[in-house]
Amino acid sequence: MATALVTGSTSGIGAAYAERLASKGWDLVLVARTVDRLEGQATDLRYRFGGRVEVLAADLGDLEECRRVEHRLADRAHPVDLLVNNAGFGTNKAFAAGTVDEEQRQLDVLVRAVLRLTHAAVGGMVERGQGGVVNVSSVAGWVPGGTYSAAKGWVTTFSESVAAELSGTGVHVLAVCPGFTHTQFHQTGGMDVSRIPDWMWLTADTIVEDSLADLRRGRTVSVPSGRYKVLATLARHTPRPLVRAIYVRARPKH
Repeated sequence: MATALVTGSTSGIGAAYAERLASKGWDLVLVARTVDRLEGQATDLRYRFGGRVEVLAADLGDLEECRRVEHRLADRAHPVDLLVNNAGFGTNKAFAAGTVDEEQRQLDVLVRAVLRLTHAAVGGMVERGQGGVVNVSSVAGWVPGGTYSAAKGWVTTFSESVAAELSGTGVHVLAVCPGFTHTQFHQTGGMDVSRIPDWMWLTADTIVEDSLADLRRGRTVSVPSGRYKVLATLARHTPRPLVRAIYVRARPKH
């Protein structure tokens, strides 16, 4: 039976990945910070779908705890066939208004953990001649938006780079770039999204369905939904001075 490891599995997009994969017969390794929530999620998924579910509590912003997840991914005796790097968070502060430790923690979770976990996973996958890595990025990576946008831009480019290096090995790497999604992400980050129109919102299930279909097709970048494909194309091809000017006018005043 194939095994998937999902980080940030207890809520939002991560929970949707875990449920979809469990429903398709995958065994799971669930990674998040809170043991109680992980155990509750694992019990629910075992009861509903009958598969094997491991839990691994780890704060990916802590290097030693991240290394424990790396060790599980590198375990050749219990291989992981699909890695979903989903864990992440955002803050509602301008760069100059926050602390450098807050900015560093974002990079540790959004960049360092993605790099280290991907590296830990792909070695065994290449040896076996098959496997996949899904890195949850964001359309924010194509527009200015502080450390979060910069980190997501890195995730997308990193995923494209590793995918190119692994071409022909049977291992596929995909960057998933969703837009605004109905999860707890914005609430947890203290962000006011009341002015975002309804048409811009996606569901986590849509993102999971579209991205897994793109992974099967061997694509490298997945932008769920037609409307965000259009917006992403505009963001990527509009002259950068104009993109920056639009951001300056639209950003909250601090």
